[in-house]
Amino acid sequence: MQKEEESIILFMGTYPPRECGIATFTRDLTEEVNKKLPKKLTTKILAINKNGTNIYNYPKEVRFQISDNDIQDYIESAHEINSLENIKLVCIQHEFGIFGGEYGDHLLAFLEILNKPVVLTFHSILPEPNERLKKVTKAISEKVNSIVVMTPKGIEILKESYEITIPIVVIPHGIPSVDFESQDREKEDLGLKNKIIISSFGLISSGKGYEHVIESLPEVIEKYPDLLYLIIGETHPVVRKNEGEEYRNFLESKVRELDLEKNVKFYNKYLTLQEIIKYLKATDIYMSSGQDPNQITSGTLSYALGCGRPIISTPFTHAKDVLTEDKGILVNYEEQNPFTQALLELLGNSQKRKQMEINAYYFTRKMIWPNVAISYKNLFGTFLELPEAQKLPEPNLSHLVNLTDNFGIIQFANQKTPDIKSGYTLDDNARALIACCLHFEKFKEFRTLQLVKTYLDYIKYVQKENGKLYNYVYEDKNVNYENWSEDAHGRALWSLSFLFKSKSIPRDLKKEAGEILTKSI
Repeated sequence: MQKEEESIILFMGTYPPRECGIATFTRDLTEEVNKKLPKKLTTKILAINKNGTNIYNYPKEVRFQISDNDIQDYIESAHEINSLENIKLVCIQHEFGIFGGEYGDHLLAFLEILNKPVVLTFHSILPEPNERLKKVTKAISEKVNSIVVMTPKGIEILKESYEITIPIVVIPHGIPSVDFESQDREKEDLGLKNKIIISSFGLISSGKGYEHVIESLPEVIEKYPDLLYLIIGETHPVVRKNEGEEYRNFLESKVRELDLEKNVKFYNKYLTLQEIIKYLKATDIYMSSGQDPNQITSGTLSYALGCGRPIISTPFTHAKDVLTEDKGILVNYEEQNPFTQALLELLGNSQKRKQMEINAYYFTRKMIWPNVAISYKNLFGTFLELPEAQKLPEPNLSHLVNLTDNFGIIQFANQKTPDIKSGYTLDDNARALIACCLHFEKFKEFRTLQLVKTYLDYIKYVQKENGKLYNYVYEDKNVNYENWSEDAHGRALWSLSFLFKSKSIPRDLKKEAGEILTKSI
């Protein structure tokens, strides 16, 4: 039962178990936003159903339901929401196809009545709209307090093509936070060891362009016979209702026609998040073949980049926004067998492919769900009185430990891998010393004390008889006495003083720090 004192941010959109990309997005976003909100504030769902004949076994967080084609449902729901003081804000996940009426204009009836602050996220924005589409979009926008888009291009289109003047912010499409890993373990788990895996995933419909990938494969397979193209996902429920399995049957017949039965496989299932991640981690190259040049948001593209996978893609709007040449390759719609040369190029250059993996993974760290949730929470805070402070996770020293050998902390790393050729610096070891002193004061972990000792030994190692502390040490542990940095010396004095003042650090380490400090001054 809902606690009376609990305040609510109400998310409006489709929601699982309805099979829909917006539904998955809404679930993932609300789960993460809940972790960032203060106590006594939570999220609930207003779920949009596909006409009155569909019933879904919703979880308890779904508080309201609307039948998409019943305008009276929109009106009555808005009145009920207005009557509930504990609903503080409504956040709408907007896709034209999920709301009833022409271009989803039934939503206007809801917004006309609603008297709560509204944040609206546009998942699709069509450039060069006709007059009716422009009128509906502009009317919806004028009845909300703020708009979210997922790429900078979205702001440009809304301002120039729709003449939208209310505040618009960019918050990227969220992605799961996964470790950066090679393909080997997941390939073995899936029984795909020694295979070159290219893949596409998502709800299948004719606009996906999978046939163009299939048609591009024969020449590639001549050179790489172990290549396997996985088409992962079931047919979109709406497509299946209206067209049956026509498109899937067309793809399967094309596979047979080109004699590719051993090289193209279908996994006909609505994927769980764990399955999506598993297949993406097993993937060597992700194929993004959408045929709509105006597609401004692609969750599948975002997820593949987030797993650190190089992309070959058609040049739709979102792909052009994020897919620079260091993360993948854009191909032209007009080319015959457009993916052939791009595949041959990447498969023939494993070093380039691996660098693309690193670049893709690094680029998407701002897009992981916790960061996206913080952005939404901060936006909600402009309309609600939310406390600024948030509960932070406990510090994780694993990367610091990874960068530190028995001499000191190594200066640079290539993602997770320490680059010993970069040597060591006093700057880094002094900063690490302060961080570990603070960590030991709070958590009293013996491992942290060992790190304190390592960084203190480094500072002592770089001190000359005249007291000067030198900054750079080469890989072979030789100190660069040619260059002395006043700034690095000063930072080391600060770290030594910090250690000396600490109430938790053992006396023998404080005595050693005091001796170095006295000599340095």
